[in-house]
Amino acid sequence: MSGAVRNYALVTGAYWGFTLTDGALRMLVLLHFHSLGYGAIQIAFLFLFYEVFGVITNLVGGWIGSQMGLKVTLLSGLLLQISALSALALLNPEWTVFWSVSYVMGLQALSGIAKDLTKMSSKSAIKVLVPENSESTLFYWVALLTGSKNALKGLGFFLGGVLLAGVGFRAALLLMSAGLLLILLSTALVLPESIGQAKKKTRFSAIFSKNRSVNLLSLARLFLFSSRDIWFVVGLPVFLSASLGWNHAQVGGFLALWVIGYGGIQALTPNLLSHWLGGGSPKGGTVSGGAFALAVVTALIALGVTFELSAWITVVAGLALFGLIFAVNSSVHSYMILAYTEADQASLDVGFYYMANAAGRLTGTLLSGIVYQFYGLVGCLWISAGFVLLAGLISLLLPRGRRLSAAPC
Repeated sequence: MSGAVRNYALVTGAYWGFTLTDGALRMLVLLHFHSLGYGAIQIAFLFLFYEVFGVITNLVGGWIGSQMGLKVTLLSGLLLQISALSALALLNPEWTVFWSVSYVMGLQALSGIAKDLTKMSSKSAIKVLVPENSESTLFYWVALLTGSKNALKGLGFFLGGVLLAGVGFRAALLLMSAGLLLILLSTALVLPESIGQAKKKTRFSAIFSKNRSVNLLSLARLFLFSSRDIWFVVGLPVFLSASLGWNHAQVGGFLALWVIGYGGIQALTPNLLSHWLGGGSPKGGTVSGGAFALAVVTALIALGVTFELSAWITVVAGLALFGLIFAVNSSVHSYMILAYTEADQASLDVGFYYMANAAGRLTGTLLSGIVYQFYGLVGCLWISAGFVLLAGLISLLLPRGRRLSAAPC
């Protein structure tokens, strides 16, 4: 096995392990606190710091990775997640709502930092390891990493529901932290120290991208991921539990299948788009076209819920179609950010881009609880459709070809 392939396998394996626990943690916290009687807005606030600190981490983490190497940021992410899981296991059910929510919000902040350090490190490492001018290879490997990650996140949702039902909240958290510790030790021993370091030191002010295409794509990404999380984070799980009467395992299982299928489509995106792209790689028009298609689908689902059609047609089948189109969009986005940056600046531009991604998740998470509380799932879906439409309009400003991307703002 060549050094580059070995390093890619190590980084990907660490990311997979982290993602499994991250998905399980999300479901554990959501279902555990919903079963304790917490409302939609209170549950949304549990995840608020997770997203807030994700924004900060991506902005600063890319610069740290360029200075100290991606191994440092990757291992730091794993260590913080182990700490967050272990500390969350100490949550006392006798605490008041205020102290419980505050405690969980603080630990979710740690988990948010951990998630985005790990994600930024993994995505940046691909740009470093894939040879230059190999756009098709880059598209393939990015799609594979992104798709497999989301499939494992879906499996994590299912794992979280099963562990909560099987061994309980505390034991599940301790089991996951032990598994991550093994991954941390193996990665620390084998992964090279210098991977991802910039050839020359970069000023801290460089964390704000001067690449116009990166900035436009980042803004489109913010609205794209807001559109998903507006209904997915709180609205959909609570709707399935409260309105359809599903139990924890059924909710976790459905969300798991959704995300696993979503990840599978992401991994297959290069094959699915090969005819449309003529064997080439995505361009700016691919991004905008996908967003407009997604806006139409979301609006149709919202109409179905508004006119009270069967929940199986609108919520289950409709959101499955949403997931398919969103997965293709997300995979294309993940490729485009790496196509728009240079290998030596990958962690900086990727960090800035995923800062926008985290800001989108933060917006969607907060709106998910508030909008669902007052307007239900249909309100979440209409706002989601509007956000995707905005993402498509912004994407129209992207260059039609990759090589135009280096133009500064």
